[in-house]
Amino acid sequence: MPDSRLRNCVEVHCEEFDFDHHITVLRLFYATSDMTVTDICSVKNALGILRVAVELGCPQIVSTCVGYLEAVPWEESEEEEILKIIPRMGSQAESVLARLQPVDALAVAKIFLSAIRFATSSPQSSMNDLKVSAQEQLEYMLTEDDDAPLVTADDEIKSEARQCVNRLLSRFVNLITDLSEADKIESLQVYLNDLSWASQIVTKLELSSDFVYTWVESSVNIVKAVESAFSESSLSGIQLKVLEITSKVLEAIGYATVVLPTLKRLHMVKIWLPFVRNVKSSVDCVASDDDNNDLQLKSDGELWQSLESAFVSIILTLPSADQAEILTEWLENKQIRYPDLTEAFEVWCYRSKVAKRRLALVDGNSKATNGLHHPINQKHKSIASLLTVTPHLNSNAVNAQNIYSAHAIFHWENVS
Repeated sequence: MPDSRLRNCVEVHCEEFDFDHHITVLRLFYATSDMTVTDICSVKNALGILRVAVELGCPQIVSTCVGYLEAVPWEESEEEEILKIIPRMGSQAESVLARLQPVDALAVAKIFLSAIRFATSSPQSSMNDLKVSAQEQLEYMLTEDDDAPLVTADDEIKSEARQCVNRLLSRFVNLITDLSEADKIESLQVYLNDLSWASQIVTKLELSSDFVYTWVESSVNIVKAVESAFSESSLSGIQLKVLEITSKVLEAIGYATVVLPTLKRLHMVKIWLPFVRNVKSSVDCVASDDDNNDLQLKSDGELWQSLESAFVSIILTLPSADQAEILTEWLENKQIRYPDLTEAFEVWCYRSKVAKRRLALVDGNSKATNGLHHPINQKHKSIASLLTVTPHLNSNAVNAQNIYSAHAIFHWENVS
C-alpha cells in the first residue's frame, strides 16, 4: 500500500466478539443519513454498538443506542447483560438503568396497600387470575430471602392489613351459615384459598391474633358447614384446604404465638380432632385406590405432621384430667394410628405417676420456707420498721436504708 494511503488510515484494535459491531459503526461513518433505532434491531446489537461508539467517541451513535435501550422491553438475560455493561459507559448511558432503580418507601407502601385491598376484596371470578397474581406479589414483597423484604411493616401497613383480612374473615363467616346452594360451594373454595394465603400474610406481619380468634370462634360452624356439604365417605379439596388453614391456627395456639385460655384450647382439640381424623381416613382410602388420579385430593405429608404436632402440643398444655379424657377416647378409637398421640400419652403417664411426690416436695419446700421466715418476723418485730421506706426518701436513701436493714437483721440473727 502506498505511503500516502497509510497516512489516511486509523488503526483500531478490537476483540473478536466485537468485530461485527466495529464494522457496523465504521459503516455508519459513511452513511448518507443519520442512524435510527430501526437500524439497531435488537438489545444485543444496541449494547455492542454502544460499547464501540463510546470507545471511539461517537456521541450521536451513543445517543441513538441509549434511546433504543430505554424504549425496548428486555428479557431477563438481556437485563443481566445490561447491568454488566451500562455502568461502565459513564453518565451518557445512565438513563438506561432508570427502570431498575429502587423506589422510595412511600411509593412501595402505596402499592402494597392498594394490592392488599384488591387481594382481599373477593372480586368476581373473572378477575381471579389478577387476584392470585396480586397475592403472590404481596407475599413476595414480605419475604426475606437473599434480599431484605421490600416492605417495612409499619403501623399504617399493619393496621390496613388487619382491617382487610378481618373483612375477608367476616364475609367467610357469613357464607358458611348457609351452604345449600351449589354456587356457594364454589365461593367457599375461593374464600378458603384466600384465607390460606391470608394466614401466611398475617404471620409475616405478626398479626395472627385476630385471625386465630375468629377461626376459633367460628370452628363449630366451619366443621358443621363442611360436614353437611360433604358426606363422611366423600373427600374434596375444600376439606383439605380447611385443614391447611386449621393447621396454621393450631400451630399458633400450640406454640403460644397466640395465647388462649384453657377452655378455648380444649374446645379446639375437641372440635378439630375428630374432623381431622375422619378426613385423614378418607385420604388414606383415596391413596389406596389406584384408579383415582385426582391430583387435587393428594395431600402433603407435611400437613398431617404439622397437625399431629400441634395437637400434641396443645393437649400437653391442658389440665391432667382433660388430657386423660382425650387420651382415653384416642386409645378406644379405631383410628388410633392418626393422629398419633403417643408422645402426649407418655408425658401424661410420667407426670401422673410422679405428681404426688413432686408436689409433696414442692409443698415441703414451701412450708420450710414459710417456717424459716415466721420466727424472724416474730423475733425482729422491733426491726421491721427499718424495712419501711417512707415516701419522702429519694432512691439513694431507699437503697441505703434497705442495705442497712438487711445488715441489721443479719446481725440480730447471729446474736440470737
